[in-house]
Amino acid sequence: QVQLVESGGGLVQAGGSLTLSCAASKINFRTVTMGWYRQARGKQRELVALIHSAGTTQYTDSVKGRFTISRNDAKNTIDLQMNSPKPEDTAVYYCNAPIPTPDSGRFPWGQGTQVTVSS
Repeated sequence: QVQLVESGGGLVQAGGSLTLSCAASKINFRTVTMGWYRQARGKQRELVALIHSAGTTQYTDSVKGRFTISRNDAKNTIDLQMNSPKPEDTAVYYCNAPIPTPDSGRFPWGQGTQVTVSS
């Protein structure tokens, strides 16, 4: 069974930087469109960044210019570079392959990685 494993979260000061990483067994990320999601306490999970199998990327407006999603083919990971994070970026971050059903992904959700941004 596919298992998604997110890592790299932690406590970061506003204006700092943090890099999250997503790894998975049985998935070749070069063939799958993948996304980074986040869920803040009391809120719905939202898709914040997307990388298509061709390498093109998309971002939700709130993170444009600050976050960068990338794929490391050598390590088979999907990374999210978070620059200049803000307290409102505090959330549990997950990776998955998007599907049309809201708040759902193609694969079982992993544990996520907590990101806390202090002001």
